[in-house]
Parts: sequence; structure tokens; C-alpha cells
Amino acid sequence: MRRIKVGILGATGSVGQRFVDLLRDHPWFEIAEVYASERSAGKSYREAAKWFLDRAIPESVAELEVKNVNAASKNADVEIMFSALPGDVARDVEKECAKAGYAVTSNVSVHRMEEDVPLVIPEVNADHLRLIEVQRRRRGWDGFIVTNPNCSTIMMTMTLKPLMEFGIEEVHVATMQAVSGAGYAGVPSMAIIDNVIPFISREEEKMETETLKILGTLESERIKNAEFKVTASCHRVPVLDGHTEAIWVRFSKDVNVEDVKAAFKNFKSTLDTPFAPRTPLILREEQDRPQPRLDRDAERGMAVSVGRVRQSGSKEVKYIALGHNTVRGAAGAAILNAEILVKEKYI
Repeated sequence: MRRIKVGILGATGSVGQRFVDLLRDHPWFEIAEVYASERSAGKSYREAAKWFLDRAIPESVAELEVKNVNAASKNADVEIMFSALPGDVARDVEKECAKAGYAVTSNVSVHRMEEDVPLVIPEVNADHLRLIEVQRRRRGWDGFIVTNPNCSTIMMTMTLKPLMEFGIEEVHVATMQAVSGAGYAGVPSMAIIDNVIPFISREEEKMETETLKILGTLESERIKNAEFKVTASCHRVPVLDGHTEAIWVRFSKDVNVEDVKAAFKNFKSTLDTPFAPRTPLILREEQDRPQPRLDRDAERGMAVSVGRVRQSGSKEVKYIALGHNTVRGAAGAAILNAEILVKEKYI
């Protein structure tokens, strides 16, 4: 397969750095352009990025000149733009890139709920990519925008997909979210050490709406949302990486906890790309798992772990889910989406 040149929008931020790190040895994609704010433009990536990941900046990227993100749609020598921009900037920049002919695979929330923009977890709803043709036709674009969900939404929705066969009626979730989800400077250490913060702006709304779009059905040129209710309560905890979620699912009929466990075990993926996990959903049998330190890096951070599956009434089960928020929940999810776009010949 030919190497495809890609750009990273917002390359100096926390998710942008994950893109740089995860793409360093990618067999299909080559980082050719990095973009950030005017403050960083003109510097080398090494100078502009306050690098915080364990591994060093890839040498192939370190000396790339950081370009102004506002010029990203003009003459970039790339086919794919990975976006990790702040929402207020992403709104216009992503549209301009798509209009200019680039495939934009975005980790940003700003376009997720637009009717003709696919919101995709490939193991769950890859068929929603057919909205790309609707989007191009309606907007007159040569390129397009595809989004991945919020990090917490991804973890929960991956576990809900195999349970759809039992008739989901209602979902309640309480999250314990890692500090890396707020970015490098997002939560001051004096605020989070020895503390739990019981509010994350707009996080609950994202979980309650995005899940229904992802698990909905594509009907002609729109998504019909799944017909159950999601109620979320989101909390920031002093964990570096890995979002943990306590989930309660009520069904329309009686269920057996062993059938639910079997559904988790049998959830398989037919994806065959470099970032696709062989086992996207891993059932942890130990009573004290999953845990962030033990399980966040499963399948290179691309798998979701589920455990403590318990009966809670004849029509309800409860369990714990966990995933790596900046890999499966952010940059890795966008990269996997791009791989599927290549496989399906949208790129």
C-alpha cells in the first residue's frame, strides 16, 4: 500500500501529541504537516511542543516547521487531516479543510451531532460512513468530515453494542475520568490531588446524546437515534490515564447475567487494519478488575475492558468499563476511523 501523507491540526496539544506519537511507525500514514496556533507557527515542532509523553518526539517530526492552523486548507501536501483543535477553532478550520478536498477525521465535538456528519466507532457503526456522500452532495465539498465520539462515550457505547439484542430500555452511568482528558494544563494539581471533582463541562450531555446517534440506524440520508434513555454523571479523579465507568443497564425483558457475559465475550471485530484491536472488548473475570493501571494499555490502548458484571433485578445488570481515554478515546479512535476510510476507498 502506498504511504499516505497526513497533517495534524492542533499538533502541540495533549491529543495532538498522541497523534504524533501513535503515528510514528504507522505503516500507511506519514506525518507531513503539523499545525498549531499563531503563537507556535514558524517554530520547529521540537521548539513549539511542550512534550509530556514518555517517549521522545519522533525524529521524523521534530524538525518539521509548525504552520499556522488558519492556513491549513491552503496547498497542504496531504490527503488526511487529523484534528485535535479546540472547538471554537475547529468549527471553521475543519470545514475549510473539507471544502478544500481533504478528508478530516476529527476528535473534536463541534461537528459530531450534525445530521450529515458520521459519528463513528468502526466496530459498532461503520455503515454510518455512507453519510459521507450525503455530506459531500449537500455541502458541495470535495472532501469531508468524519468524527469519533467523546472519550467516555466510546467506552460505554462499545459495551452497549453487544447488549442491544436484549432490548435496552435505559442506561445510567457514573464516570471516573482521568486528568489527561482535560489536557496538559486542564486541571491544576492543587485542585485534583486528594480530591474528586464532580463536574466536567458538557461531558454528561455528550454521553447522553452521542450514544443514541452511534447506536441508531442509518435510514436513507439520516440517522434514526436509538430509542432508549441515557443518564450520565461525570467526575474527574486523580488518575493520569484511563476512564473508568460504572454502568447500569435496564432491559425491556428479563435477562440473565451469564447471557450478558457471553455477549461481551462474543463481541468480535472483522476489522483488519493496523490500529484495529483483535479483541475490542475484553471481559475481566477477576472481581477487582478492570483497573486503570492494569488494563488501560490492553491491545495497545485500543481495547475496552469490562468487569464486575452483576445482576441488579431481573431486567437490569450493572458492570464496570474502562478504556484509555487519549488512545481509544481520542487519537487512536480517529486513526482507526482513517484506516477504515482507506479500506472502504473513501480515501
